[in-house]
Amino acid sequence: MSCIVTLPPSVHSGAALIASPNSSIREQLLHRLNGRCRPVQQVLGGADALAKLEKGEWQVLFLDRRLPDLDADELLAIIRKRFPGIQVVLLDSNSSDEDTAYEPEYERPGTVSRTASTTLQKSFGARGAATAAALPGMIGASETMQRVYRMVRLVAARSTTVLIVGPTGTGKELIARAVHALSTRAAKPFIVINCAAIPEALLESELFGFTRGAFTGAVQSQIGKISAAHGGTLFLDEVGELPLGMQAKLLRFLEQKEVQRLGSCDVQRVDVRVIAATNVDLGQRLASHQFRQDLFYRLSAFPIELPRLSERQGDVVPLAEHFLACMASALNQPTPKLTQNAIELLNAHAWNGNVRELQHVMERASILADDGEAIDACHLYFTDSSATRQGGSFL
Repeated sequence: MSCIVTLPPSVHSGAALIASPNSSIREQLLHRLNGRCRPVQQVLGGADALAKLEKGEWQVLFLDRRLPDLDADELLAIIRKRFPGIQVVLLDSNSSDEDTAYEPEYERPGTVSRTASTTLQKSFGARGAATAAALPGMIGASETMQRVYRMVRLVAARSTTVLIVGPTGTGKELIARAVHALSTRAAKPFIVINCAAIPEALLESELFGFTRGAFTGAVQSQIGKISAAHGGTLFLDEVGELPLGMQAKLLRFLEQKEVQRLGSCDVQRVDVRVIAATNVDLGQRLASHQFRQDLFYRLSAFPIELPRLSERQGDVVPLAEHFLACMASALNQPTPKLTQNAIELLNAHAWNGNVRELQHVMERASILADDGEAIDACHLYFTDSSATRQGGSFL
């Protein structure tokens, strides 16, 4: 296969990263960059490229549009947001023949060319549309959620560590369960541990387990949550609340894939995929030295950001109808309908509590409707100060 790659004039020093499944492209770039950039590293896919970018200082990224694992459009958006100082050279295969010519587009740091964006949409539009269906357990077809659905489907088949970020009540655990359900680990355990709900003194034994007599009250040995998730997925909810001491121990597990129970000298290797979630700004935690930078890099190999419900245009009513249907089914009753007044009120509300708030509002409404055939505005009660006064309020 013959390949043509022209380097941008500004690439003259610093570190370069090549992300392409095409061995000919990688080899040619390695040859062309020899003596101009140092170091030069190469990866085959987008997830590995993100991991590399997290761990080092890079001047330029040569990014193939035809990645085997990630949507290039989504990946480029992540890079622009998290690594604005990196120059991206897009490698565009403009032919499906065996002799393929790659014409790179050069982008200044912090910008995305209109040509690049248009070409990416054409290249991946069909695939994106095919993967935009709602995930297991998820409701909503808004554009913001379709991006989340695509990201989940792209990363699910790999063992890449995922960090889910978003406000309280946006469905972070549902996304984690969807990643697990769509992965090859679906038949194995999905183990949840809430890092904010367990006292620091007990958290280590919960995660790593303990042997009999390891501490007062340890009357029998017990495996930890990590070992219980062997072959499957460990979901670390509220990971931003981890104490610093536990952060160091968790980092060692992520690096070595080994656990050692309290009171034991034996080390056990485990095969566990880790998905973490947080509703706090880890950037602020890093700045205030409350969260380890090396652990952050380990956890955020593939970040997924969940939007607020107020940003999910068109999803409020379908979600509300879903909650009503679930509650009616549990009571073996017909599902009540939403009146136009109720729909307008739901769409006008700010939803500071996100999807969880909506679920609670609909549960109260179904009770107040007293098995009626319709949910009207008078049945909608909001518990926060932003409630629209046309409906009810507990304030």
